[in-house]
Amino acid sequence: MTDRKSNKTGRHTGNRSHGGKSGGKRRDAEPKRAAGMRKDKQASPPAGDSIRLNKYIAHAGICSRRDADTFIADGKVRVNGKVVTEMGYQVSPEDRITVSGQKIEPEPFVYLLMNKPRDTITTTSDEKGRKTVMDLIENATGQRVYPVGRLDRNTTGLILLTNDGDLANRLMHPSYKVRKVYDVETSRMLTDEELTQLRTGIPLEDGPAKAYRVTRHPAYLNVVALSMHEGRNRVVRRMMEALGVDVLSLDRVAYGPLQKKGIRVGRWRNLRKTEINELRKMVRLLPMDHLDRNG
Repeated sequence: MTDRKSNKTGRHTGNRSHGGKSGGKRRDAEPKRAAGMRKDKQASPPAGDSIRLNKYIAHAGICSRRDADTFIADGKVRVNGKVVTEMGYQVSPEDRITVSGQKIEPEPFVYLLMNKPRDTITTTSDEKGRKTVMDLIENATGQRVYPVGRLDRNTTGLILLTNDGDLANRLMHPSYKVRKVYDVETSRMLTDEELTQLRTGIPLEDGPAKAYRVTRHPAYLNVVALSMHEGRNRVVRRMMEALGVDVLSLDRVAYGPLQKKGIRVGRWRNLRKTEINELRKMVRLLPMDHLDRNG
């Protein structure tokens, strides 16, 4: 990555890193009739290699699981030619599933790790026509992927994009306390007392926020590394604002076990299988070795 110019304090501002009951299937599941009519319970295949129908649809890249539930409730989903409207219905790899008459199959999971540049939106689209992370990976894969969480428009660094919804949801859930490390360049050097405040907690309007580890860069004294489990909106910038300092640059250099090293700004790479397994283990999901195309 190209170094940025020195700031007015004379300190260099280039990159600095610290560091998803058995039972036979009924042959004649009845299609949905008129609204309000009683629907017979539809049996499911054995659970050994089965998957919930809404999850199967979501894995096919058609929509989210919530939208899949709507398709199912509206009678737009057929399994082996029969309309299925039961929530929680299980399907197997041998089943033929159609949504609104279109046959679907689950997409393979894709995991991309990007070094997001400045002035880039962490969304799948932008109504104002601004550049998004999806623009950067436009030709990366034939599958539809989504960013896991967000980075501010002018925050740089690691962002994970995937179509593995189970993994993405758990990584974003605060109960799993996924580690995030940020290099923060401030307009002045923080005092030792302010570093202690960052560790013990900074009062914010939505509750106190703290870093579990804070280290000052040995060479660039106006740069600190914050290790956080928090994922609230703009939490690092708001912590610095509460201390009365401006953030000149904010760069996420680690996300869980993933490191930014070797990924140029604006570029991405596929995760290695060992890295995927580390992430899945961290949030208590089965490793890739136990997954087939139906996840």
